[in-house]
Amino acid sequence: MAIELKAAPPQEVSIYMPYYREPNKRQALPYAISLYKQGEITGERHVEGSPAISFMAVWRVANLPADITLCRVTFEGDADMSYEMTLENTEFVGYLIDVVSSIRDKGYVDFPQIFYSKLFRIKLAGAEG
Repeated sequence: MAIELKAAPPQEVSIYMPYYREPNKRQALPYAISLYKQGEITGERHVEGSPAISFMAVWRVANLPADITLCRVTFEGDADMSYEMTLENTEFVGYLIDVVSSIRDKGYVDFPQIFYSKLFRIKLAGAEG
């Protein structure tokens, strides 16, 4: 799935910059903010040993890093396979930074495993929280 990454304007990125200290996260942040401002993405969840599962994620865009985002993910276009969660914008943008990395490194749109664990309310072995 091809997606064109565009950098968000510096004034939109600067308010999120203090939340991400790692250089690779800061480098991807302008693109993650741009994705965030779109309010939706489509992608594929890749699970080892299984075919990819398509999804669409939609969220309500807010203005501040501490605002709460409601995110809904629907798999295979099936309303019965729809999941929601609320989280702080900084956490969600962190997941979008991982999406940007997935696009660059793997060539497809996918959230990290920790995002799905939170979405499905599954506690990962060795995960804190």
